[in-house]
Amino acid sequence: MLNIKKFEFNMFPVNCYLLWDEDTREAAVIDPGLFFDEEKREFASFVKSENIVMRHLLCTHLHIDHVMGCRFVEDTFGTGIEACREDEWMLPDMPQHARLFGFSFDDAGMKVSKYLKGGDTVAVGKYALTVLDVPGHSPGGLAYYLHDADVAGADYSNVLFSGDTLFAGCIGRTDLYGGDHEAILRSIRTRLFTLPDDTVVFPGHGPASTIGREKRDNIYVK
Repeated sequence: MLNIKKFEFNMFPVNCYLLWDEDTREAAVIDPGLFFDEEKREFASFVKSENIVMRHLLCTHLHIDHVMGCRFVEDTFGTGIEACREDEWMLPDMPQHARLFGFSFDDAGMKVSKYLKGGDTVAVGKYALTVLDVPGHSPGGLAYYLHDADVAGADYSNVLFSGDTLFAGCIGRTDLYGGDHEAILRSIRTRLFTLPDDTVVFPGHGPASTIGREKRDNIYVK
């Protein structure tokens, strides 16, 4: 079975997802927004308690709220950032971006260790995440899709980690650096809304939804 655990980290707050194969214990973390020391302790303690072997550090995009914990995950578990090349230019400017939001973040040395693009797959034990290109919220926005997975304790098998592209009843903002409103609508309509209606959407912020519900009710994509 595949286990999925959601953490809520930092002051924004960001949904961070940990996925691991119950048999192999191999895992991926998506959008590690760990910022406060107690968040880092909580995450590391949970990984240790479950005997998890971290294989992937996946980012849906590289805005500061989603990457605050990347260096901690790299240093603690030995996994490098996997993200889209088109977002990499943001990383050296993280201290400046933090100041715009009124806090300090001094780690300007982060780099992408592996570039991902639409059509790639990421193995988490015996499960495979399909990478989807979803530019709009950022130039290099990515989403991660699991099809027909045996999810522990769940009555669903199709899962989408949508980052800040699609939320429950809303879409990602496009007024930040690199945003493009028409691009995000195109990404949602042509990449996400073509997925099965019963796909559970785990977004970068807020509660989960389904593709069917968003196709029916999301007023921003009419």
